[in-house]
Amino acid sequence: MFDQPIAFLDLETTGATAHADRITEIGIVSAQPGLTGVREWSTLVNPGMRIPPAIETLTGISNAMVADAPPFEALATELLERLEGRLLVAHNAPFDYGFLRNAFERAGIAFRSRVLCTVRLSRRLFPAQRRHNLDSIIARHGIACATRHRALADARVLHHFAEALRVDPGEAVVGQAVNELLRSPNLPPGLDALALDRIPEAPGVYTFRGEGNIALYVGKSVQLRSRVLSHFTSGHRVAKDMRIAQEVREVQWQETGGELGALLTEARLVKRLTPVYNRLLRRNDDLCALHWNPLSTTPPALVSAAQIDFGATRDLYGLFRSRTQALRALREIADAQGLCPRVLGLEKGGRGPCFSRQLHKCRGACCGEETPVAHGLRLAQALYRLRLESWPFPGAVGVRETSPSGRTWVHVLDRWCYLGSAENEADLHETMEARRERPAFDLDTWQILVKWLGPRRRELDLVALTVPSAAHAP
Repeated sequence: MFDQPIAFLDLETTGATAHADRITEIGIVSAQPGLTGVREWSTLVNPGMRIPPAIETLTGISNAMVADAPPFEALATELLERLEGRLLVAHNAPFDYGFLRNAFERAGIAFRSRVLCTVRLSRRLFPAQRRHNLDSIIARHGIACATRHRALADARVLHHFAEALRVDPGEAVVGQAVNELLRSPNLPPGLDALALDRIPEAPGVYTFRGEGNIALYVGKSVQLRSRVLSHFTSGHRVAKDMRIAQEVREVQWQETGGELGALLTEARLVKRLTPVYNRLLRRNDDLCALHWNPLSTTPPALVSAAQIDFGATRDLYGLFRSRTQALRALREIADAQGLCPRVLGLEKGGRGPCFSRQLHKCRGACCGEETPVAHGLRLAQALYRLRLESWPFPGAVGVRETSPSGRTWVHVLDRWCYLGSAENEADLHETMEARRERPAFDLDTWQILVKWLGPRRRELDLVALTVPSAAHAP
Protein backbone atom coordinates (compact mmCIF):
# COMPACT_ATOMS: atom_id res chain seq x y z
CA MET A 1 0.00 0.00 0.00
CA PHE A 2 2.82 2.39 0.82
CA ASP A 3 5.14 1.65 -2.10
CA GLN A 4 2.83 2.72 -4.95
CA PRO A 5 0.80 5.74 -6.11
CA ILE A 6 -2.63 5.89 -4.46
CA ALA A 7 -5.91 7.68 -5.09
CA PHE A 8 -8.09 7.89 -1.98
CA LEU A 9 -11.55 8.37 -3.43
CA ASP A 10 -15.03 9.18 -2.19
CA LEU A 11 -18.22 9.81 -4.14
CA GLU A 12 -21.55 11.31 -3.22
CA THR A 13 -24.52 10.15 -5.29
CA THR A 14 -28.26 10.58 -5.78
CA GLY A 15 -28.94 7.06 -4.46
CA ALA A 16 -27.57 3.56 -4.06
CA THR A 17 -28.08 2.01 -7.52
CA ALA A 18 -25.14 2.46 -9.90
CA HIS A 19 -27.02 1.97 -13.16
CA ALA A 20 -29.96 4.25 -12.25
CA ASP A 21 -28.53 6.85 -9.84
CA ARG A 22 -25.78 9.36 -10.60
CA ILE A 23 -22.68 10.92 -9.02
CA THR A 24 -23.09 14.38 -7.44
CA GLU A 25 -19.59 14.95 -6.03
CA ILE A 26 -16.10 13.49 -6.42
CA GLY A 27 -13.27 13.87 -3.92
CA ILE A 28 -9.73 12.55 -4.43
CA VAL A 29 -6.63 12.70 -2.26
CA SER A 30 -3.67 11.56 -4.39
CA ALA A 31 -0.36 10.42 -2.92
CA GLN A 32 2.93 9.20 -4.31
CA PRO A 33 4.78 6.14 -2.87
CA GLY A 34 5.40 6.56 0.82
CA LEU A 35 2.25 8.75 1.07
CA THR A 36 4.29 11.72 -0.14
CA GLY A 37 3.39 14.45 -2.63
CA VAL A 38 -0.20 14.67 -1.44
CA ARG A 39 -2.62 16.55 -3.71
CA GLU A 40 -6.34 17.14 -3.31
CA TRP A 41 -9.03 17.54 -5.94
CA SER A 42 -12.79 17.72 -5.73
CA THR A 43 -15.71 18.79 -7.85
CA LEU A 44 -19.47 18.85 -7.79
CA VAL A 45 -21.13 16.95 -10.64
CA ASN A 46 -24.42 17.74 -12.31
CA PRO A 47 -26.22 14.37 -12.13
CA GLY A 48 -28.81 15.24 -14.75
CA MET A 49 -31.56 14.23 -12.32
CA ARG A 50 -33.13 15.46 -9.09
CA ILE A 51 -31.37 14.77 -5.80
CA PRO A 52 -33.93 13.25 -3.38
CA PRO A 53 -34.65 15.33 -0.25
CA ALA A 54 -33.26 12.60 2.05
CA ILE A 55 -29.95 12.63 0.15
CA GLU A 56 -29.82 16.43 0.24
CA THR A 57 -30.22 16.28 4.03
CA LEU A 58 -27.56 13.57 4.40
CA THR A 59 -24.85 15.13 2.23
CA GLY A 60 -25.72 18.81 2.31
CA ILE A 61 -25.51 18.85 -1.49
CA SER A 62 -28.62 20.50 -2.91
CA ASN A 63 -30.08 20.59 -6.39
CA ALA A 64 -29.20 24.29 -6.57
CA MET A 65 -25.53 23.52 -5.82
CA VAL A 66 -25.16 21.10 -8.74
CA ALA A 67 -27.30 23.02 -11.22
CA ASP A 68 -24.28 24.78 -12.79
CA ALA A 69 -21.76 22.00 -12.15
CA PRO A 70 -20.28 20.10 -15.12
CA PRO A 71 -21.77 16.71 -16.05
CA PHE A 72 -19.63 13.62 -15.55
CA GLU A 73 -18.94 13.36 -19.30
CA ALA A 74 -17.18 16.74 -19.18
CA LEU A 75 -14.99 15.56 -16.29
CA ALA A 76 -14.30 12.02 -17.47
CA THR A 77 -10.98 12.62 -19.25
CA GLU A 78 -9.47 14.64 -16.38
CA LEU A 79 -10.74 12.16 -13.80
CA LEU A 80 -9.28 9.24 -15.74
CA GLU A 81 -5.86 10.94 -15.75
CA ARG A 82 -6.04 11.46 -11.99
CA LEU A 83 -6.87 7.79 -11.37
CA GLU A 84 -4.77 6.08 -14.02
CA GLY A 85 -1.86 4.03 -12.70
CA ARG A 86 -2.93 4.41 -9.08
CA LEU A 87 -4.32 2.01 -6.53
CA LEU A 88 -7.91 3.11 -5.97
CA VAL A 89 -8.71 3.15 -2.24
CA ALA A 90 -12.32 3.66 -1.12
CA HIS A 91 -14.53 2.81 1.83
CA ASN A 92 -17.08 0.14 0.84
CA ALA A 93 -15.25 0.12 -2.49
CA PRO A 94 -17.83 -1.92 -4.46
CA PHE A 95 -20.21 1.04 -4.15
CA ASP A 96 -17.78 3.72 -5.42
CA TYR A 97 -16.17 1.48 -8.02
CA GLY A 98 -19.56 0.42 -9.35
CA PHE A 99 -20.63 4.04 -9.80
CA LEU A 100 -17.33 4.93 -11.49
CA ARG A 101 -17.52 1.98 -13.89
CA ASN A 102 -21.07 2.83 -14.89
CA ALA A 103 -20.38 6.56 -15.23
CA PHE A 104 -17.30 6.00 -17.40
CA GLU A 105 -19.18 3.44 -19.49
CA ARG A 106 -21.95 5.95 -20.19
CA ALA A 107 -19.20 8.37 -21.27
CA GLY A 108 -17.85 5.78 -23.70
CA ILE A 109 -14.76 4.94 -21.63
CA ALA A 110 -13.83 1.44 -20.43
CA PHE A 111 -12.50 1.97 -16.89
CA ARG A 112 -10.60 -0.68 -14.93
CA SER A 113 -8.57 -0.28 -11.76
CA ARG A 114 -7.07 -2.20 -8.88
CA VAL A 115 -9.31 -1.47 -5.92
CA LEU A 116 -8.70 -1.69 -2.18
CA CYS A 117 -11.68 -1.56 0.16
CA THR A 118 -10.86 0.01 3.54
CA VAL A 119 -13.83 -1.75 5.14
CA ARG A 120 -12.22 -5.08 4.30
CA LEU A 121 -8.78 -3.80 5.28
CA SER A 122 -10.08 -2.67 8.68
CA ARG A 123 -11.75 -6.03 9.22
CA ARG A 124 -8.53 -7.84 8.32
CA LEU A 125 -6.31 -5.70 10.57
CA PHE A 126 -8.67 -5.28 13.54
CA PRO A 127 -10.82 -8.45 13.68
CA ALA A 128 -11.70 -7.89 17.37
CA GLN A 129 -13.57 -4.69 16.53
CA ARG A 130 -17.29 -5.04 15.86
CA ARG A 131 -17.83 -2.06 13.57
CA HIS A 132 -15.83 -0.89 10.59
CA ASN A 133 -17.89 1.93 9.08
CA LEU A 134 -16.23 5.28 8.47
CA ASP A 135 -17.56 6.85 11.67
CA SER A 136 -16.10 3.96 13.70
CA ILE A 137 -12.73 4.34 11.99
CA ILE A 138 -12.76 8.10 12.69
CA ALA A 139 -13.47 7.51 16.37
CA ARG A 140 -11.05 4.59 16.77
CA HIS A 141 -8.07 6.37 15.22
CA GLY A 142 -8.81 9.92 16.40
CA ILE A 143 -9.23 11.31 12.87
CA ALA A 144 -10.70 14.79 12.47
CA CYS A 145 -13.54 15.25 9.96
CA ALA A 146 -15.58 18.46 10.00
CA THR A 147 -17.96 17.69 7.10
CA ARG A 148 -18.95 14.03 6.94
CA HIS A 149 -20.67 12.86 3.76
CA ARG A 150 -18.83 15.37 1.60
CA ALA A 151 -16.55 13.68 -0.88
CA LEU A 152 -13.22 15.42 -0.25
CA ALA A 153 -13.64 15.33 3.54
CA ASP A 154 -14.31 11.59 3.50
CA ALA A 155 -11.40 10.99 1.10
CA ARG A 156 -9.15 12.84 3.58
CA VAL A 157 -10.31 10.48 6.32
CA LEU A 158 -9.08 7.53 4.23
CA HIS A 159 -5.71 9.22 3.74
CA HIS A 160 -5.37 9.86 7.49
CA PHE A 161 -6.44 6.26 8.16
CA ALA A 162 -3.59 5.04 5.94
CA GLU A 163 -1.13 7.27 7.79
CA ALA A 164 -2.36 5.90 11.13
CA LEU A 165 -1.86 2.32 9.91
CA ARG A 166 1.86 2.98 9.29
CA VAL A 167 2.20 3.31 13.05
CA ASP A 168 -0.29 0.70 14.21
CA PRO A 169 -0.09 -2.11 13.19
CA GLY A 170 2.86 -1.02 11.01
CA GLU A 171 3.83 -1.09 7.35
CA ALA A 172 4.87 -4.76 7.25
CA VAL A 173 1.55 -6.05 8.63
CA VAL A 174 -0.49 -3.66 6.52
CA GLY A 175 1.51 -4.54 3.41
CA GLN A 176 0.84 -8.25 3.85
CA ALA A 177 -2.88 -7.64 4.42
CA VAL A 178 -3.14 -5.37 1.36
CA ASN A 179 -1.36 -7.91 -0.85
CA GLU A 180 -3.77 -10.64 0.27
CA LEU A 181 -6.81 -8.43 -0.33
CA LEU A 182 -5.63 -7.34 -3.77
CA ARG A 183 -5.17 -10.97 -4.79
CA SER A 184 -8.78 -11.74 -3.89
CA PRO A 185 -11.99 -10.30 -5.37
CA ASN A 186 -13.50 -7.17 -3.93
CA LEU A 187 -15.98 -9.06 -1.75
CA PRO A 188 -18.79 -7.42 0.22
CA PRO A 189 -17.80 -6.74 3.85
CA GLY A 190 -20.36 -9.21 5.22
CA LEU A 191 -19.05 -12.18 3.23
CA ASP A 192 -16.47 -14.67 4.49
CA ALA A 193 -13.67 -14.81 1.90
CA LEU A 194 -12.30 -18.07 3.31
CA ALA A 195 -15.59 -19.85 2.63
CA LEU A 196 -15.38 -18.88 -1.05
CA ASP A 197 -11.95 -20.48 -1.36
CA ARG A 198 -13.61 -23.88 -0.95
CA ILE A 199 -15.91 -23.44 -3.95
CA PRO A 200 -14.63 -25.65 -6.81
CA GLU A 201 -14.24 -24.71 -10.45
CA ALA A 202 -16.86 -27.30 -11.42
CA PRO A 203 -20.44 -27.33 -12.72
CA GLY A 204 -22.91 -26.53 -9.98
CA VAL A 205 -25.49 -24.26 -8.38
CA TYR A 206 -25.03 -21.51 -5.79
CA THR A 207 -27.38 -19.65 -3.46
CA PHE A 208 -26.76 -16.18 -2.02
CA ARG A 209 -28.38 -15.71 1.39
CA GLY A 210 -28.86 -12.49 3.34
CA GLU A 211 -29.83 -11.51 6.86
CA GLY A 212 -32.12 -14.03 8.54
CA ASN A 213 -31.01 -16.70 6.05
CA ILE A 214 -33.32 -15.26 3.39
CA ALA A 215 -32.62 -16.55 -0.13
CA LEU A 216 -31.50 -13.64 -2.31
CA TYR A 217 -30.46 -15.31 -5.56
CA VAL A 218 -29.91 -18.77 -7.06
CA GLY A 219 -27.55 -19.18 -10.01
CA LYS A 220 -25.71 -21.87 -11.92
CA SER A 221 -22.50 -22.27 -13.90
CA VAL A 222 -20.15 -24.84 -15.35
CA GLN A 223 -17.36 -22.91 -13.55
CA LEU A 224 -18.89 -22.41 -10.14
CA ARG A 225 -16.22 -20.42 -8.31
CA SER A 226 -15.55 -18.00 -11.16
CA ARG A 227 -19.26 -17.33 -11.58
CA VAL A 228 -19.78 -16.62 -7.88
CA LEU A 229 -16.80 -14.24 -7.77
CA SER A 230 -17.96 -12.48 -10.94
CA HIS A 231 -20.87 -11.00 -8.99
CA PHE A 232 -18.32 -9.04 -6.96
CA THR A 233 -15.73 -8.18 -9.60
CA SER A 234 -17.88 -6.82 -12.44
CA GLY A 235 -18.07 -3.27 -11.09
CA HIS A 236 -21.80 -3.77 -10.52
CA ARG A 237 -22.84 -2.71 -13.99
CA VAL A 238 -26.04 -4.64 -13.26
CA ALA A 239 -28.23 -3.19 -10.51
CA LYS A 240 -29.07 -6.67 -9.24
CA ASP A 241 -25.40 -7.42 -8.56
CA MET A 242 -25.03 -4.21 -6.53
CA ARG A 243 -28.06 -5.05 -4.40
CA ILE A 244 -26.82 -8.61 -3.87
CA ALA A 245 -23.36 -7.33 -2.86
CA GLN A 246 -24.95 -5.05 -0.29
CA GLU A 247 -27.18 -7.76 1.21
CA VAL A 248 -25.34 -11.09 0.90
CA ARG A 249 -24.05 -12.73 4.07
CA GLU A 250 -23.49 -16.34 2.98
CA VAL A 251 -22.92 -18.35 -0.19
CA GLN A 252 -24.13 -21.95 -0.35
CA TRP A 253 -23.18 -24.19 -3.26
CA GLN A 254 -23.32 -27.73 -4.60
CA GLU A 255 -21.69 -29.57 -7.49
CA THR A 256 -23.96 -31.12 -10.10
CA GLY A 257 -21.70 -33.08 -12.45
CA GLY A 258 -22.41 -31.08 -15.59
CA GLU A 259 -24.45 -28.38 -17.27
CA LEU A 260 -27.70 -30.36 -17.40
CA GLY A 261 -27.58 -31.10 -13.68
CA ALA A 262 -26.89 -27.42 -12.97
CA LEU A 263 -29.86 -26.30 -15.05
CA LEU A 264 -32.26 -28.78 -13.45
CA THR A 265 -31.08 -28.10 -9.91
CA GLU A 266 -31.28 -24.34 -10.40
CA ALA A 267 -34.88 -24.58 -11.66
CA ARG A 268 -35.87 -26.74 -8.68
CA LEU A 269 -34.16 -24.52 -6.09
CA VAL A 270 -35.74 -21.35 -7.47
CA LYS A 271 -39.20 -22.88 -7.12
CA ARG A 272 -38.46 -24.15 -3.61
CA LEU A 273 -36.66 -21.09 -2.21
CA THR A 274 -38.38 -18.30 -4.22
CA PRO A 275 -35.27 -16.06 -4.06
CA VAL A 276 -35.77 -12.30 -4.02
CA TYR A 277 -33.76 -11.52 -7.17
CA ASN A 278 -34.67 -14.43 -9.46
CA ARG A 279 -37.24 -13.42 -12.03
CA LEU A 280 -37.05 -15.80 -15.01
CA LEU A 281 -37.44 -19.15 -13.25
CA ARG A 282 -40.57 -18.22 -11.35
CA ARG A 283 -43.35 -20.40 -10.04
CA ASN A 284 -45.96 -21.63 -12.51
CA ASP A 285 -48.80 -22.79 -10.27
CA ASP A 286 -51.30 -21.70 -12.96
CA LEU A 287 -49.59 -23.67 -15.74
CA CYS A 288 -52.09 -24.72 -18.38
CA ALA A 289 -52.40 -26.02 -21.93
CA LEU A 290 -54.95 -26.54 -24.68
CA HIS A 291 -56.24 -30.13 -24.93
CA TRP A 292 -57.70 -30.97 -28.33
CA ASN A 293 -58.07 -34.11 -30.43
CA PRO A 294 -57.85 -33.20 -34.14
CA LEU A 295 -60.42 -35.91 -34.91
CA SER A 296 -63.03 -34.46 -32.56
CA THR A 297 -65.69 -31.84 -33.27
CA THR A 298 -65.43 -30.25 -29.84
CA PRO A 299 -63.46 -27.03 -29.26
CA PRO A 300 -60.05 -27.05 -27.54
CA ALA A 301 -60.36 -27.43 -23.77
CA LEU A 302 -58.26 -25.37 -21.39
CA VAL A 303 -56.66 -27.74 -18.85
CA SER A 304 -54.31 -27.08 -15.94
CA ALA A 305 -51.36 -29.08 -14.64
CA ALA A 306 -53.39 -29.62 -11.48
CA GLN A 307 -56.11 -31.43 -13.48
CA ILE A 308 -54.13 -33.81 -15.68
CA ASP A 309 -50.62 -35.20 -15.96
CA PHE A 310 -48.97 -33.12 -18.69
CA GLY A 311 -46.13 -35.62 -18.87
CA ALA A 312 -48.44 -38.49 -19.87
CA THR A 313 -51.33 -36.82 -21.75
CA ARG A 314 -51.33 -36.60 -25.54
CA ASP A 315 -52.91 -33.92 -27.73
CA LEU A 316 -51.68 -31.02 -25.58
CA TYR A 317 -50.72 -27.63 -27.00
CA GLY A 318 -48.91 -24.85 -25.16
CA LEU A 319 -47.57 -24.45 -22.53
CA PHE A 320 -48.90 -21.27 -20.93
CA ARG A 321 -48.14 -19.71 -17.58
CA SER A 322 -51.74 -18.63 -17.03
CA ARG A 323 -55.30 -19.08 -18.28
CA THR A 324 -55.25 -15.51 -19.60
CA GLN A 325 -52.12 -16.19 -21.65
CA ALA A 326 -53.61 -19.37 -23.13
CA LEU A 327 -56.87 -17.70 -24.17
CA ARG A 328 -54.95 -14.75 -25.65
CA ALA A 329 -52.84 -17.15 -27.73
CA LEU A 330 -55.91 -19.01 -29.00
CA ARG A 331 -57.60 -15.72 -29.93
CA GLU A 332 -54.48 -14.54 -31.79
CA ILE A 333 -54.46 -17.83 -33.74
CA ALA A 334 -58.13 -17.35 -34.61
CA ASP A 335 -57.52 -13.79 -35.85
CA ALA A 336 -54.43 -14.74 -37.86
CA GLN A 337 -55.95 -17.84 -39.51
CA GLY A 338 -59.54 -16.69 -39.97
CA LEU A 339 -60.85 -19.32 -37.55
CA CYS A 340 -64.22 -19.01 -35.89
CA PRO A 341 -64.12 -17.79 -32.24
CA ARG A 342 -67.51 -19.36 -31.58
CA VAL A 343 -66.42 -22.80 -32.81
CA LEU A 344 -63.24 -22.44 -30.71
CA GLY A 345 -65.32 -21.72 -27.60
CA LEU A 346 -64.07 -18.14 -27.32
CA GLU A 347 -67.58 -16.72 -27.84
CA LYS A 348 -70.93 -17.87 -26.56
CA GLY A 349 -73.21 -19.62 -29.05
CA GLY A 350 -75.95 -17.78 -30.87
CA ARG A 351 -77.93 -17.65 -34.05
CA GLY A 352 -76.46 -16.56 -37.29
CA PRO A 353 -72.87 -15.66 -38.07
CA CYS A 354 -70.48 -14.81 -35.28
CA PHE A 355 -69.26 -11.27 -34.81
CA SER A 356 -65.90 -12.04 -36.48
CA ARG A 357 -67.75 -13.32 -39.55
CA GLN A 358 -69.58 -10.00 -39.79
CA LEU A 359 -66.16 -8.32 -39.80
CA HIS A 360 -64.97 -10.77 -42.50
CA LYS A 361 -62.36 -12.26 -40.10
CA CYS A 362 -64.02 -15.71 -39.93
CA ARG A 363 -64.49 -17.98 -42.95
CA GLY A 364 -67.93 -19.05 -41.85
CA ALA A 365 -67.63 -22.26 -39.84
CA CYS A 366 -70.27 -20.79 -37.50
CA CYS A 367 -72.90 -20.51 -40.25
CA GLY A 368 -72.14 -23.47 -42.53
CA GLU A 369 -70.04 -21.59 -45.07
CA GLU A 370 -66.99 -23.65 -44.03
CA THR A 371 -67.21 -27.34 -43.17
CA PRO A 372 -66.19 -28.56 -39.70
CA VAL A 373 -63.54 -30.77 -41.33
CA ALA A 374 -61.93 -27.86 -43.19
CA HIS A 375 -62.03 -25.70 -40.07
CA GLY A 376 -60.51 -28.53 -38.01
CA LEU A 377 -57.68 -29.05 -40.50
CA ARG A 378 -56.78 -25.38 -40.43
CA LEU A 379 -56.87 -25.38 -36.62
CA ALA A 380 -54.61 -28.45 -36.53
CA GLN A 381 -52.10 -26.71 -38.78
CA ALA A 382 -52.18 -23.56 -36.66
CA LEU A 383 -51.72 -25.47 -33.39
CA TYR A 384 -48.97 -27.76 -34.68
CA ARG A 385 -46.14 -25.43 -33.67
CA LEU A 386 -47.51 -25.44 -30.10
CA ARG A 387 -47.79 -29.23 -29.85
CA LEU A 388 -46.21 -30.70 -26.71
CA GLU A 389 -43.77 -33.43 -27.62
CA SER A 390 -44.52 -36.79 -26.04
CA TRP A 391 -42.02 -38.31 -23.58
CA PRO A 392 -39.58 -40.09 -25.95
CA PHE A 393 -38.87 -43.10 -23.68
CA PRO A 394 -41.01 -46.06 -22.54
CA GLY A 395 -40.28 -45.16 -18.91
CA ALA A 396 -37.83 -43.37 -16.67
CA VAL A 397 -34.24 -42.70 -17.73
CA GLY A 398 -31.10 -41.51 -16.02
CA VAL A 399 -28.56 -39.13 -17.49
CA ARG A 400 -25.03 -39.73 -16.26
CA GLU A 401 -22.76 -36.69 -15.90
CA THR A 402 -19.18 -36.65 -14.61
CA SER A 403 -17.59 -33.48 -13.21
CA PRO A 404 -13.98 -32.42 -13.93
CA SER A 405 -13.09 -33.66 -10.44
CA GLY A 406 -14.22 -37.17 -11.38
CA ARG A 407 -17.49 -37.26 -9.40
CA THR A 408 -20.41 -38.83 -11.27
CA TRP A 409 -24.13 -38.15 -10.88
CA VAL A 410 -27.17 -39.81 -12.44
CA HIS A 411 -30.07 -37.40 -13.00
CA VAL A 412 -33.40 -39.25 -12.82
CA LEU A 413 -36.02 -38.11 -15.35
CA ASP A 414 -39.52 -39.38 -16.08
CA ARG A 415 -42.31 -37.87 -18.22
CA TRP A 416 -40.58 -34.48 -18.43
CA CYS A 417 -40.14 -34.33 -14.65
CA TYR A 418 -36.84 -34.15 -12.77
CA LEU A 419 -36.98 -36.62 -9.89
CA GLY A 420 -33.52 -35.96 -8.41
CA SER A 421 -29.84 -36.88 -8.71
CA ALA A 422 -27.70 -39.57 -7.13
CA GLU A 423 -24.00 -40.37 -6.89
CA ASN A 424 -24.26 -44.10 -6.06
CA GLU A 425 -26.64 -47.06 -6.20
CA ALA A 426 -27.99 -46.52 -2.69
CA ASP A 427 -28.72 -42.83 -3.36
CA LEU A 428 -30.26 -43.74 -6.71
CA HIS A 429 -32.63 -46.27 -5.11
CA GLU A 430 -33.54 -43.76 -2.40
CA THR A 431 -34.21 -41.04 -5.00
CA MET A 432 -36.51 -43.33 -6.96
CA GLU A 433 -38.36 -44.59 -3.87
CA ALA A 434 -38.85 -41.09 -2.54
CA ARG A 435 -40.51 -40.01 -5.79
CA ARG A 436 -43.55 -42.30 -5.75
CA GLU A 437 -45.61 -39.12 -5.85
CA ARG A 438 -44.21 -37.49 -8.95
CA PRO A 439 -43.29 -33.79 -8.61
CA ALA A 440 -45.57 -31.25 -10.24
CA PHE A 441 -45.03 -30.68 -13.95
CA ASP A 442 -42.77 -27.64 -14.29
CA LEU A 443 -42.53 -25.43 -17.38
CA ASP A 444 -38.87 -24.48 -16.93
CA THR A 445 -37.82 -28.10 -16.39
CA TRP A 446 -39.82 -29.15 -19.45
CA GLN A 447 -38.09 -26.47 -21.56
CA ILE A 448 -34.66 -27.65 -20.37
CA LEU A 449 -35.40 -31.31 -21.09
CA VAL A 450 -36.96 -30.67 -24.50
CA LYS A 451 -33.74 -28.94 -25.53
CA TRP A 452 -31.43 -31.60 -24.11
CA LEU A 453 -33.44 -34.67 -25.12
CA GLY A 454 -33.98 -33.31 -28.61
CA PRO A 455 -31.05 -31.94 -30.64
CA ARG A 456 -28.51 -32.63 -27.85
CA ARG A 457 -29.68 -36.17 -27.09
CA ARG A 458 -26.65 -37.77 -28.75
CA GLU A 459 -24.40 -35.97 -26.26
CA LEU A 460 -26.03 -37.68 -23.28
CA ASP A 461 -24.98 -40.83 -21.45
CA LEU A 462 -28.44 -42.37 -20.92
CA VAL A 463 -29.27 -45.11 -18.40
CA ALA A 464 -32.54 -47.09 -18.40
CA LEU A 465 -34.28 -47.03 -15.02
CA THR A 466 -37.36 -48.48 -13.34
CA VAL A 467 -39.12 -45.96 -11.17
CA PRO A 468 -41.87 -47.05 -8.74
CA SER A 469 -45.28 -46.16 -10.16
CA ALA A 470 -46.62 -42.76 -9.21
CA ALA A 471 -50.14 -41.86 -8.25
CA HIS A 472 -51.53 -39.09 -10.40
CA ALA A 473 -54.31 -37.21 -8.69
CA PRO A 474 -56.98 -35.90 -11.06
